[in-house]
Amino acid sequence: MSDGSDGGAESDSGPESDGADADDSAYVETLRANRAEKDEFFGTHPQSPVPPAQRDAFDGLDYFAPAPEYRIEATATVHGDPEPVPMETTAGEEVRYVRVVTFAFEVDGEAHELHGYKQRPDDDGEPIFVPFRDKTTGQETYRGGRYIELHPEGTLADGDEVEIDFNLAYTPFCAFSEAFSCPLPPEENWLETAVRAGERDWSPGA
Repeated sequence: MSDGSDGGAESDSGPESDGADADDSAYVETLRANRAEKDEFFGTHPQSPVPPAQRDAFDGLDYFAPAPEYRIEATATVHGDPEPVPMETTAGEEVRYVRVVTFAFEVDGEAHELHGYKQRPDDDGEPIFVPFRDKTTGQETYRGGRYIELHPEGTLADGDEVEIDFNLAYTPFCAFSEAFSCPLPPEENWLETAVRAGERDWSPGA
């Protein structure tokens, strides 16, 4: 498995502190356990996106090393009258989302924004979908970008602080099989920085 405990498929990324405090240590332990659970699902479950013929050889996803510093506090700006944002998919189709919120945050002292989307803006149970590209896309991470899903408690309001944890950035299912069609991050969610956290690119036999 690629939880990093055996030096498997985690790689060092970004700045590391000299010693993680107790909260960071607990966070890293939980993150690695969740990664191991996901690897188990991808390698054995009938609903895994990994094609059946490749599951026997599947030895876990490839991850950046846990990076607590990429748990970013972002300030929300809520869009009361959300605008539609059509997104192209990997299958060449188009899917319609609406932009419900914009998150402003800093990475390494530089200001950035990411937008969050829903297909049903009035559905409080639907997670906020944050697809993005960054400077690792197509090199260290999947060429079609990565996704984050947010589940804020209650209704967001302007000025609310929301944690965006890039360690949870994941590769869409279409990276594993052409049977899936996945939205591509719109240009407004292309970050001009390298986010070396979360899942790296994966290929059979990697």
